[in-house]
Amino acid sequence: MFVDRVEIEVVGGNGGRGASSFRREKFVPRGGPDGGDGGHGGSVILHAEAGIDSLAAIAHRSSWKAGHGQPGGPANRHGRSAADLELAVPPGTLVYDEATGLLLKDLATASESIVVAEGGKGGRGNAHFKSATNRAPREFEPGEPGRVRSLRLELKVIADVGLVGKPNAGKSTLLSRLSRARPQIADYAFTTKTPMLGIVSLSPDRSFVLADLPGLIEGAHAGVGLGHEFLRHVERAGILVHVVEPSPIDGSDPLANYRAIREELRRYDAALGRRPEILLVSKAELPAADAVRAALEEETGSPVLAASAVTGEGLDRLLGRIGRELERPPAAKEAE
Repeated sequence: MFVDRVEIEVVGGNGGRGASSFRREKFVPRGGPDGGDGGHGGSVILHAEAGIDSLAAIAHRSSWKAGHGQPGGPANRHGRSAADLELAVPPGTLVYDEATGLLLKDLATASESIVVAEGGKGGRGNAHFKSATNRAPREFEPGEPGRVRSLRLELKVIADVGLVGKPNAGKSTLLSRLSRARPQIADYAFTTKTPMLGIVSLSPDRSFVLADLPGLIEGAHAGVGLGHEFLRHVERAGILVHVVEPSPIDGSDPLANYRAIREELRRYDAALGRRPEILLVSKAELPAADAVRAALEEETGSPVLAASAVTGEGLDRLLGRIGRELERPPAAKEAE
């Protein structure tokens, strides 16, 4: 199950209570204070881990609590500190404080982490309070409470290349042909309801992550058709491949569909509207593909590729173009 948004409560463990105790030994008539310190409570830590692509693993519980520190004991015995609770999340997870709405951290890459709920410090035992004027202190400290926080976690899929386009444009079939991913494929719109990722090999030592992003419709920037749920995943893709279907099953105009998707991207985020894209006419085996490709080239002034996931036509040219784009430095892309 793919989950890309979840609200949870995280609770740091309480610190253990310090002890109030005095030495009771034979032949030591004036034994001093020997109360030990309490252990520290565990903290809750979010850790981005490679190989995880969903928040499903932590969505089944609404509250995650670290353990409490143990109380101190006599003879200066310190209580045991609790272990931290580490929750693994996918790279690309945004961590928001639900109470303030502030972004605490963008766990954009694997191995990044953040402490979201600190454990409380253990209390000091009465041995700490001994002084020249107070030789038999009975004071001790209770442990500090752990921090309680409500979080909102949002995942923005991280991919090198993202496939965008209208529903049923052929993105899922293309992903299944280029990688080992097996998205649901059917001849009706909205087959893909969640992003699908696949690893595509360019050579024995070169590969990239390709994402099939759910189809967009008019009004997506305003949330129509779960627009925001889809569009936020587009932001992470370094390169966009805009897939245009030459003969839409609803009889719509392919060029109008292309313009509509470009407008939705621009209205959602102006930077997306300016981002370079690779234009691809899918289903190149259809008679209308050549005419649509030529019309798109004339309208955009950019080269347009055509490929067929059924026959394999044009797939090598597409991979070659993607490979060259991936090799370009980011500064060169932004300058365009």
